[in-house]
Amino acid sequence: MNHKAYLALAIPLIISTITTPLLGAVDTAVVGQMQDPSYIAAVAVGTIIFNTMYWLFGFLRVSTSGFAAQAHGAKDAEGGMLAIARPILIAVIAGTSLIALQLPIMQVFLPLLSPDHHVQSLAEDYLQIRIWGAPFALLNYVILGWLMGMSMIKISLLLQVLMNLMNIVLDILFVFGFSWGVSGVAAATLLSEITVFAIGLAIVLKACPFKGIFPSFHKVIDPSSFKKMMKVNRDLFIRTVCLLTVFNLFTAKGGSFGTETLAANAILLQIHYIMAYFYDGFANASSIMTGKAIGSKDKALYQQTLKLSMQWAIYSSVMIASVYYLLNDYILRLFTNIPRIIETAQSYEIWIIVFPLTISFGIILYGVFTGATEAAPIRDSMLLALSIFLLVYFLVVPIAGNHGLWLSFLIFSAGRSVFLSMFVPRLTRKLFPETGPFNNEENKTLKSSLL
Repeated sequence: MNHKAYLALAIPLIISTITTPLLGAVDTAVVGQMQDPSYIAAVAVGTIIFNTMYWLFGFLRVSTSGFAAQAHGAKDAEGGMLAIARPILIAVIAGTSLIALQLPIMQVFLPLLSPDHHVQSLAEDYLQIRIWGAPFALLNYVILGWLMGMSMIKISLLLQVLMNLMNIVLDILFVFGFSWGVSGVAAATLLSEITVFAIGLAIVLKACPFKGIFPSFHKVIDPSSFKKMMKVNRDLFIRTVCLLTVFNLFTAKGGSFGTETLAANAILLQIHYIMAYFYDGFANASSIMTGKAIGSKDKALYQQTLKLSMQWAIYSSVMIASVYYLLNDYILRLFTNIPRIIETAQSYEIWIIVFPLTISFGIILYGVFTGATEAAPIRDSMLLALSIFLLVYFLVVPIAGNHGLWLSFLIFSAGRSVFLSMFVPRLTRKLFPETGPFNNEENKTLKSSLL
């Protein structure tokens, strides 16, 4: 595997994954053209609540991709079907539960984020509409994760692009055409999620390489296999709780600095999400190749994947930081035309320039570990990073205000990279103990076919 082969896999995945934060970015950009910062703040509050709920179940995509890639590498047809059947069951239960609990969710989260009365009222309208898409959003995680794990990259890319194009068109129609405001933004996202789920499910049924292989319900809920999947998902869940703790503390504290600072932080966070999901494309490529290397017991493929992951973490971070440094003014104006919000955001933009240099290794190596379905190191590194975030948060923010808030976030990002990097040698020893060479002719043939 060389740079060309790695990029051939990574670039479509980058395009695919970067469409995810574009849902929130488009929502923010559309309401940012309205002259009341309360609309931006309301969408920011609504987005952070949905990020909280959906990120808690983000393991549905990540672990599905890892298990599917391993089954694909081992040419295990039944395992490939179980890799999608089990998380679908979880997604349906979780999604319907979120709908049933929508009132308690609003009662718990809205006071924590401390919006003013007008912003809270707008955020409630957003939440009450978009919550009905919860089952479809989680099922889309499963479908996209499975398609990526099975190396159906172009199909997963088309689905995500379709969702975002539909969301953009409906955003413009509902907000500017029908004057629905924040409610129109929520309705656009809801309809996009439902439509993409229906198309994605049809594609899975038609394009599945394992025709006619449907495991019994008994195998789907097999306790030992389910336990292994849930162990991985448990550790990824803890990792997500750490992330959400950081983002919720960040948003809540930003809200305490006033509506304009909350709106400026919301725009900068949307830019941060786009950067992070750019790295997620590399992470998904590394995850797929790691899973295939393990499934086919190809140590050389694993080692080359690890090497390319580290190299592209460096290359991409320099590129992203440079692009934002040169184009930051134009990028901010895509989100809002309110001068005081742009000015406020520009006073904190140095933190966004530095962000890629701190987070790249953490996100891309995350793909290596999820491809190996080894989530405990991810959990442990995130707990360590959260600890240093809280230390800086409580010591520096009272002194430095919003700059201190961004400093604590950047230190958290750097901690994710440093601490997870420390677990790589242990992962390699566990996956490929020194019991003899793995690269027989059959595996070399498989490797050539994969690349």
